[in-house]
Amino acid sequence: MKSVFIFLLCLSPLLATAQTTPPAPQLAAKNFALYDYSSRQMLAANNADERVAPGSLAKLMTAYVVFGALQQGKLSPGQHLAPTAYALRLQNEETRMFLEVGKEVKVEELLRGLIVQSANDAARVLAEAIANHEMAFADLMNNEAKRLGLSNTRFTNATGVSEEGQYSSARDLALLAAALVRDFPDYYPLYAQREFKYNGINQFNRNRLLWLDPYVDGMQTAYSEETGYSLIATAKRDNRRLISVVLGAEKENLRSSESQRLINFGFMEYESVLLYRADQPVSSLRLWKGTEAQAEIGFREDCYVTVPVGQRSQLRAKLETKQPLIAPVNAGQRLGTLHLSLNGEPYLDLPVVAQEGVLLANVFSRGVDAIRLLFE
Repeated sequence: MKSVFIFLLCLSPLLATAQTTPPAPQLAAKNFALYDYSSRQMLAANNADERVAPGSLAKLMTAYVVFGALQQGKLSPGQHLAPTAYALRLQNEETRMFLEVGKEVKVEELLRGLIVQSANDAARVLAEAIANHEMAFADLMNNEAKRLGLSNTRFTNATGVSEEGQYSSARDLALLAAALVRDFPDYYPLYAQREFKYNGINQFNRNRLLWLDPYVDGMQTAYSEETGYSLIATAKRDNRRLISVVLGAEKENLRSSESQRLINFGFMEYESVLLYRADQPVSSLRLWKGTEAQAEIGFREDCYVTVPVGQRSQLRAKLETKQPLIAPVNAGQRLGTLHLSLNGEPYLDLPVVAQEGVLLANVFSRGVDAIRLLFE
């Protein structure tokens, strides 16, 4: 049995508008996606699930795995590594930080080479340090991709050098970028670094938006013959962060200009609304056979929703729960869905969870509730 409650969300006194969701901009790129980090909504997309060669965008997952190793204590920033000849092999014209075989280099320097210079040699040295071989490291990358739900992504190496069977999509790359920002806030600022000097050679970050837009603080550029020029960029204005993915631009300058257009579209056409705080109950449900008679439900994190500018007052919410609710209940257990509509049309479904756990009651109390349920 389902129980449904209808809410009128009183969000602001803004006047309602009759407009629908703003159409996505037409970009000079084959694939793109625009993702709102706080609300976890995809605001615009074109061919976002098509599998394409990621090129150096694969280094986002390389960094994700390396950050995880650092977090787990398997590596340390000050640790010295000696590059092998195999790690420094060149495949065609590659971006590199000009490491030398056997000459020790710090992990923190390799990270800057990987992120700022997009250096393939840095990626391979880090991969070998963690997994002994780049192919084994690719397995770790794929394990993380699966855990993150990246269904159109597979890696075969740590650098993004084109190989058969290596692919990703605009949607998956947006989700990967968001996971990197969310899971490793201490390391993410490396993506805002504009230049890095190693071995007497100074190289600049290829993400030109770091110079052109003061709100942009990352992330990664790429080029491959199969896909063309690509850029993942993220910008934060006030408390709102957008992540744009532009794949397959024909020229290097286009990947920057089209990414800027996409980011501007997101900030100008949409706004984020805080629906509920993490500790704010959405509702309270009757609970049977538990040590408590009620279970408060809500969200584990602050709940934001992104809507077209001027339309927040047109949001409506309908809470759907399954009844009867029987103890025990675990904290964080999903107990219902908050269905949001905008201008009378379905807009977004949000899972609602128990805010606290409730234990099973004693035998007597359970028996009483069992009898009561017969008459419900």
